[in-house]
Amino acid sequence: MDVAAATGISSTNVLASFATARMINTTNLIQPACSSARLEVLALHPACRSICRRVSSGHGGPFPRIRSTVFVTRCSTKPGIDSNSAINKNTAIEVDSNSTARHLASSPGNQELLSTCSRGLVFDLGPKESWDGMEIGSPVVKRYIGDNEERWYMWYHVRSNGKESDSIGLAASNNGIHWIRGGENVRSCGDIGMVMTCSTNWWGFDTLSIRPSEMVIMSSPMYSSVYWLYYTGFTSEEVEISELPKFSLENPERFCSEDRKDGNYVKGKIFKSLPGLACSQDGRHWARIEGDHHSGAILDVGTGKEWDSSFIAAPHVVVHDSDDLRMYYHSFDVKNGHFAVGMARSRDGIRWVKLGKIMGGGSIGTFDECGVKNACVIRNRKEGNYLMAYEGVSADGKRSIGLAESPDGLKNWKKLQEQPVLKPSEDDGWDNQAVASPCLVPMEGNLNEWRLYYVGFNQGERTGIGMAVSEGSNVRSFRRWENSLVR
Repeated sequence: MDVAAATGISSTNVLASFATARMINTTNLIQPACSSARLEVLALHPACRSICRRVSSGHGGPFPRIRSTVFVTRCSTKPGIDSNSAINKNTAIEVDSNSTARHLASSPGNQELLSTCSRGLVFDLGPKESWDGMEIGSPVVKRYIGDNEERWYMWYHVRSNGKESDSIGLAASNNGIHWIRGGENVRSCGDIGMVMTCSTNWWGFDTLSIRPSEMVIMSSPMYSSVYWLYYTGFTSEEVEISELPKFSLENPERFCSEDRKDGNYVKGKIFKSLPGLACSQDGRHWARIEGDHHSGAILDVGTGKEWDSSFIAAPHVVVHDSDDLRMYYHSFDVKNGHFAVGMARSRDGIRWVKLGKIMGGGSIGTFDECGVKNACVIRNRKEGNYLMAYEGVSADGKRSIGLAESPDGLKNWKKLQEQPVLKPSEDDGWDNQAVASPCLVPMEGNLNEWRLYYVGFNQGERTGIGMAVSEGSNVRSFRRWENSLVR
């Protein structure tokens, strides 16, 4: 029995359809399937276990296990959110007007950056001593449209002063431009702030650091919608690479100069990373799903001299059909000396089969000569193909963002052009050193444009999250958002 038959899964990059219990294709806009105006969010641990028990392994092995419990929360949600392009009815993800997050809406970001050019910057670092005051990145942005309102949510990785590990935070917005940041730990299903921390299990693959990669919604006629977060987990196990490139290679990549003064972290170290999966019923309280790997990861590195034998990072998952999920991830191809993007497929989103490398470095002198990484793949409804926004690495280690396309989303990928669609700004721009970790969002409807969220950092090694927009439906060039207001 496949996962669609077992749970009636629908998703956006999964749009859930309660009435038909089948896949309806849409991109980045999420519609949990629930018909009542009030949704009672049950204890996540037993609810997810019930769903997972109905997912066949396909290999005769044990079913996946949930290895962390979460708070039991109850949420009420607003009825009747609808749209012509994608719909979010009664989602459990909501900002509570009485929560602490609402009171933090006008709190200023880190003011050091405001004196420089901030064109395109939509989410700055938090105050210096706050939980997200040292580094932010890895934006995963989702849009919800209704008759009378529009909501945006962003999961991102954060790090504060004095901490070596990353955590995952959640921010909210009503337009995708002006974002509300929350306090350190979420307390309820209406709160925003820190939503996930590293595992405390010594044997886990995610004890050093965690970074979000993609979030999809799985829905069943029998249960509330369940959010699945694919993320990268890092351990303190170092990876030795015999022939290092000319630029600094590290995993996870760090941008802050304070790292060089940290006795526990040396810039340039390569730590092992693997992809993981967590589930939630409100987008805030997460329970990890154990994969078949002994560490709990859902996919292992390659063996011997395979191209992905060093580490696996940034698992971006697209649901092509009810029993066809596709993961795009990157590693460092030691033999060829560049980053590359590979692919795996799954019938249930938990157990994966690798298909191999699908895209590597560009020609000599190009912006992606030393490889491609952090792929974000979107199913393009208008053209009927797939788009991939990716981070290109040049010979001197600088990062820019490029685009590729494929008719089927499998191995037939072709880069759109030799030039990047977005490159670092010039002069005193907040992102004049690199633009990286792209997140592509289609603005379906009257606007008919694309938004590109990204991580930028400058020569002072400060990070922020920016946004650029396409010229209408033309995705070959993007311009930074002009009227950004940093909060």
